[in-house]
Amino acid sequence: MSNPAPLPDFTHERVTTVTGSRSGLRITAALHSSALGPALGGCRLWTYDHWLDGVADALRLAQAMTMKNALADIGAGGGKAVIALSPGDVLDADRRRDALLDLGDLVESFGGAYVTTEDVGVTEHDMAVVHEQTRHVVGLPAEDGGAGEPAAGTALGVFVSIEQVLLSLFGSADIAGRSFVISGLGQVGSRLARRLADAGAVLTVTDINPSALAIADQLGATWIDADAAVSTPADVFVPAGLGGILTASVIEQLPVRAVCGPANNPLAERSGADALAAKGILYAPDYVVNAGGVIHLALTGRGDSPAEVEQRIRAIGGTLSDVLGLAALEGITPLDAADRIAHARVAAAR
Repeated sequence: MSNPAPLPDFTHERVTTVTGSRSGLRITAALHSSALGPALGGCRLWTYDHWLDGVADALRLAQAMTMKNALADIGAGGGKAVIALSPGDVLDADRRRDALLDLGDLVESFGGAYVTTEDVGVTEHDMAVVHEQTRHVVGLPAEDGGAGEPAAGTALGVFVSIEQVLLSLFGSADIAGRSFVISGLGQVGSRLARRLADAGAVLTVTDINPSALAIADQLGATWIDADAAVSTPADVFVPAGLGGILTASVIEQLPVRAVCGPANNPLAERSGADALAAKGILYAPDYVVNAGGVIHLALTGRGDSPAEVEQRIRAIGGTLSDVLGLAALEGITPLDAADRIAHARVAAAR
């Protein structure tokens, strides 16, 4: 096993890592802030070179959830959980269930201060298993009375954000005829691609899973190799897979006018926001534009109607407008502007 990457700064209220009593897997729950309410954030089931890399991922993601939830204004703090698999570790159905039950025990130990839901590698049906051990979970299957899959809400939030980006760049929010490169056609990326196609966008798409080519064919989109996503010219690059795709070298040759997508942490380093700005590329901060899913989960869980939930998700466009306006006024990056607004809300709550 390789040495772990350095841990990020510890600014969290509580972080607990356990070895699951049933599964034997290292599971981390990180509560970054509860100033605005109980921490809400999903559980990621992923493979890491070292289990401490899973801890580091939970720390980073929990902090990002604090910022996302603050700007989404849902009365929730930030948290995240990670179930860390070792390279080559494949879960059969029984051990997967054991891992989810172990997660439920860990979440229950927070006494309601952290509420979990699905994230990468975890589904709404997995949440039903977690729910056997704790009531502090949202995103249960709709047939069980839960909020269901949040991907549609995430896709809608990114869609209205793209409209705002186009308005800022071109003076019109009209998507028809504008070109987009979408990297990732999973639950969110595929839904977003369909919305953009229906609005008349010119789409170029890719995914590491070759079966997604069928989605491209359905939408009349151009399919490219995954490696070509960051070198294909377009009005907007839409990162919709795992994070870290925008490295310094990628940004240097990125041939687009804007970056706006649902992927968490698409910037490999924070300095990437400055590099994008220096190139004249508008960056819509990920945790602003991809908040539709968490809004769906939080508001549906408290009993808001579908119409009320959709209205709040569509308001993400207005939030992004405020962020871009502050960035222009202060001469700072949109990421710095979003951070400033989020930090002010958390500080006021404290």
